[in-house]
Amino acid sequence: MRVTTLFRRTRLFRRTAVLHYPRDVADSVEVLISAEQVPSYAHPGDAGADLVSTEALELAPGARATVGTGVSIALPDGYVAFVVPRSGLAAKHGITIVNSPGTVDAGYRGEIRVTLLNTDTSVAYSVAVGDRIAQLIVMPVSRATFIPVETLPGSHRGESGFGSTGYRAEKSGEQS
Repeated sequence: MRVTTLFRRTRLFRRTAVLHYPRDVADSVEVLISAEQVPSYAHPGDAGADLVSTEALELAPGARATVGTGVSIALPDGYVAFVVPRSGLAAKHGITIVNSPGTVDAGYRGEIRVTLLNTDTSVAYSVAVGDRIAQLIVMPVSRATFIPVETLPGSHRGESGFGSTGYRAEKSGEQS
């Protein structure tokens, strides 16, 4: 197994942390695609390839709509694609994806459609044909073998759920 080692200086502790990432995953994977406009990466090193709209529509404040991309893919076994929001649409216009990330399983062969939501309370948002509406991230995925047990082993977190770590960043030596 190839291992990539990264050195990172953490601001909190002012020391260098050594991070080891297993690299037995291919750097790229061939994905068969049927589309008039193939998703593309805006910059080298980007994780998400842009998906564009194949239809024009207007999202009223608080409204949602499922929008076509014209993209159908055949992922190899052991891979998944996630449809995620574009950060600029979210930050500038309040446009997000309802079921983010949307999961595209390796066996799915239909059109990838995106359920957009306008979270703005007062301004409508227009989507034109060809607008970049989401990003597609292709990743390897592990398949779990679920092992039924009577009792789960303990952990530091235990059964603490939503909000269990507080809302404010911890200061050195404090708990929230």
